[in-house]
Amino acid sequence: MSPVIPFHYPDGHLGHLSPDQRQSFSDFKQLCVDKGIYRPATTDIPPSHDDATLLRYLRARKFQIQPAYEQFASTEKWRKENRLVELFETIDVDEYEETRRLYPQWTGRRDKRGFPLYVFEVAPLDVKGVADYERAKSLKGADTDDRPAPPKMLRLFALYESLTRFVAPFCTASRRPNPETPITQGNNIIDVSSVSLRQFWALRNHLQDSSQLATAHYPETLDKIFIIGAPGFFSTIWSWVKRWFDPIVVAKMHICGPNDVLSTLSEYIDPQHIPVKYGGQLQWSFGDLPSLDPVMLEHLQWAEGAERAKEGRSWPIGPVKWDVAEDGRMVAVAVGTKDGKGRKERVVVVDRKYEEVFYPVDSDPTAGIVREGQ
Repeated sequence: MSPVIPFHYPDGHLGHLSPDQRQSFSDFKQLCVDKGIYRPATTDIPPSHDDATLLRYLRARKFQIQPAYEQFASTEKWRKENRLVELFETIDVDEYEETRRLYPQWTGRRDKRGFPLYVFEVAPLDVKGVADYERAKSLKGADTDDRPAPPKMLRLFALYESLTRFVAPFCTASRRPNPETPITQGNNIIDVSSVSLRQFWALRNHLQDSSQLATAHYPETLDKIFIIGAPGFFSTIWSWVKRWFDPIVVAKMHICGPNDVLSTLSEYIDPQHIPVKYGGQLQWSFGDLPSLDPVMLEHLQWAEGAERAKEGRSWPIGPVKWDVAEDGRMVAVAVGTKDGKGRKERVVVVDRKYEEVFYPVDSDPTAGIVREGQ
């Protein structure tokens, strides 16, 4: 079997398609139109799906149109059956927060390309707490009877929706290299230090759920994965751990030795954005809310009562989505359900047009740009 070679960013992404890739993209979109699962933009209405999302399916299938269509169609059916848009906007805030603490968490920082940086520490996971989460039979305030997925997976789905609906667009809207290319992927530091074989085995299904979900329904959302603190038995379990991931993702994994953690991370991430625990300068610990990248704070206007968030420490718990402000700019809105009541609270307004960030035109040099001095 020949080795899997992933696309090297920004190749294969919006704004950097070869002529053949652009033709495949056009044909893929037309097939989706013909099958009724994609609606192009009209003069007054944006398309049903943005181009960057559609391209994730093509890249995952090496620009083979039929396999990409089959995965996209399967995902669209799955999304409708589980009513994911509604789920993300109505999930109980406390349950969302409980789930967030069981999976990779966004630090609020980005790598040198502008990709969001997530951290996941396995050792702090309580086996009993995870078992209780796995056995959950319901969601607070949500009807799960007509949703085929079990409650534990519905809660996990909401975390992935946060990446695609909030974190990635937020990173896209902020100053970075290749501003013509929307951000659609995230990096993960997976810290397995101090994890025993017994704990790892007890958590194997929990750990596998996230990777399999990404492969099936959120393709090309995982970029580099840095595995840190690998115990002596890791080589024994690596052969079956890597089966959880798409081969393209496996090809982008880095297993860092104890003496090269900072040097490896620093190749891709500025030290100021690397947590202190891994040799960097960022005062952030697993479980904390995002500590926003200072560059991302440059062009925000905080809602009344959120002034402390200028220090990057007062981001609200629970799901947050982007909406369109009255003047067309991006506005972050905290959603979800708190004490049985839906919330819709403005958090920040970003000095970027919503449509410019969410629906850029291929090769448009202004897509996602935040110029110096703006």
